[in-house]
Amino acid sequence: MSGNAGEQVTEANLEDLFNETLAARRRVYEAASPTPLERLSLGTDEEVYVKREDLSPIHAYKWRGSYNRMKLLSADELARGVVCASAGNHAQGVALAARKLGTTATVYMPRSTPQMKQEAVKAIGGDAVSVILEGDAYDAAYAAARSVSEKSGQTFIHAYDDLAVIAGQGTMADEIVMAGVGEFDIVYLQIGGGGMAAGVACWLKRYYPNIEVVGVEGVDQASMAAAVRSGKPETLEYLDVFCDGTAVKRAGDLTSQFCAKLIDRFVTVTNPEVCSAIQMFWERMRAIPEPAGAMGLAAWMKERDACRGRRVLTILCGGNMDFGQLPWIVRHAGIGSARRKYYRFHIPERPGSLLQLLEQFPEGVSIVEFQHGVVKGPDALPVIGIDAMPLAMGLFEKNLQTLGIRFEDATGQEDVEFRIIHYDAALLERPMFIRIEFPERPGALKEFLGANCRDASIVYFNYNYTGERVGRALIGFDFASEETRNAFRESVFERDTVLRFAKELSPEVLARIV
Repeated sequence: MSGNAGEQVTEANLEDLFNETLAARRRVYEAASPTPLERLSLGTDEEVYVKREDLSPIHAYKWRGSYNRMKLLSADELARGVVCASAGNHAQGVALAARKLGTTATVYMPRSTPQMKQEAVKAIGGDAVSVILEGDAYDAAYAAARSVSEKSGQTFIHAYDDLAVIAGQGTMADEIVMAGVGEFDIVYLQIGGGGMAAGVACWLKRYYPNIEVVGVEGVDQASMAAAVRSGKPETLEYLDVFCDGTAVKRAGDLTSQFCAKLIDRFVTVTNPEVCSAIQMFWERMRAIPEPAGAMGLAAWMKERDACRGRRVLTILCGGNMDFGQLPWIVRHAGIGSARRKYYRFHIPERPGSLLQLLEQFPEGVSIVEFQHGVVKGPDALPVIGIDAMPLAMGLFEKNLQTLGIRFEDATGQEDVEFRIIHYDAALLERPMFIRIEFPERPGALKEFLGANCRDASIVYFNYNYTGERVGRALIGFDFASEETRNAFRESVFERDTVLRFAKELSPEVLARIV
C-alpha cells in the first residue's frame, strides 16, 4: 500500500504490514515525538514495562495511525477534506492530522460522547474540524460518516481497518525495540477493533520471535476473539461500554486476519479488574489512564503469579479519562483486586445487635461502606463493605461461620451496587437522625457506637468511605422511651470525644425522610 492511499487492502500480509510500518516511521514524527517506555515501580524484582501513550499530544496512540493514513492523501483528496467516526481518541488523531496537513475533517460522534471529548477534538483541530453528533452509539455515527464519504467524495479515515492506520500504530513498537531495554517475554495488548494489536504485534514478533502476544478484551467486548474463532468477524449482540476505547461490536475485516496470525491467545478482564489496574497505575506511576488504557495491566495482574521471572510489556494506550467515571472506578477497584467484598448479614432486629456484630470484626478488616435500614421481620439485614487482604478475608469468613453469624456475599447485587437502602419509616416510634463526622481510622466508628448506642436501635445507617481523613455517616436511631432518647442526645452532643462533628437533623428535614 505504500505511497498509494487509494488502494484497498483486503488480504492480511505480514510482510506488507512490516514494510508499511517502516515507511510510517518517516511520516508520523512530523506530527509528534516518541513516547517513553517506563518500568512500573513495584518494589519487587518483577520487570513490567509500560509504553506511555498517554503522554502523546492527544493523550492516546491514535495520532499515529491517523496521521500516517492522511499523509498519504493526494492534493485533491486534501482539498476535499476527510470524514471519520469516533467516540473520542481517533477523532482527536484525525483533528491533529487535519490541522497539520492543511485539510478539513468532519467528525461524527455519538450523541452520548462526553462533552470533554467533544471539546478536545475542537481544541486540537480548531477551524479545520467540525463535529457532528449522530445517534446514541458508535454504529450510528459510523453509518452517517460512511454515507457522507460516499456522497461527498471525502476520504473516510477508518479508526482501525486500514493498512496505513495499522502501520502507524505499529510505530510505537519500533520505539519499544529502540528503547534499548532488551527483549520481552510476553506482551499484553488491549483490543478494540484490532489496529493497535495488529501493528504492534507484527513489529514485536519480527524483533522478538519468542515473545508471547496476549490479546486483552473486556468481558462483553470480545469481538476479536469471536472473529478469530469463527474465521470471520461476528457482531456482538451486547456491548459493554465502560472501556469505551475498546468498545467495538464487530472486529475489522483486515485486523481480524492479522490478529488470527499474530495473537497467541486471548484473555478477558472484568470492569472491576480494570478499575484495580487504574488504581495500580495511580499508586505506582501517578498516572490515571482511561479504562481501555489499563486493560493490558489488568490482564497482567490477573496472571501475575504465572508471569514471575518473565519480562512483561504493557501499553498505557490512552489517558482521556472522563472525570465522571472516577467515583465508580474508586468503588470497584477493591473488588477487582479481590480486596473488597460486600456482605449481607442476618442478625436479630433488637437494640445492640448491630454493635455486637461489629465487635466481631478483627483489626485487619476495614469497613468501607455501611447500608442498613429497618424493615418488617425478625431479622435486620445490614450490608457492610469491607477491605482486607484475601487471606484476612478468608479468615474473617471462617470466624463468622464459627460464631454462627449468618451472612451472604452481596457483592454486585443490584440493591448494593446502586446503594438502595430499604427502610420502613412506619416502624419508628421515637426516631432521631444524626449526621456525624469521625476520624477515618480503624475502630473510631465502632468506638462511638459502643460508647453511646447500646440502648438504641439503629434503624438507618448510610456510610461510604471517600478516602478523606474524616468519615461521614447518616445514622438513624429509635428509642424505647423519651428518657433514653434524651440521654443519648446529651451523650452525643455534650460529652462525646470521638466525633469531630455531630448534627441532629432538623424537624423539617426529619419530616421528609421519616
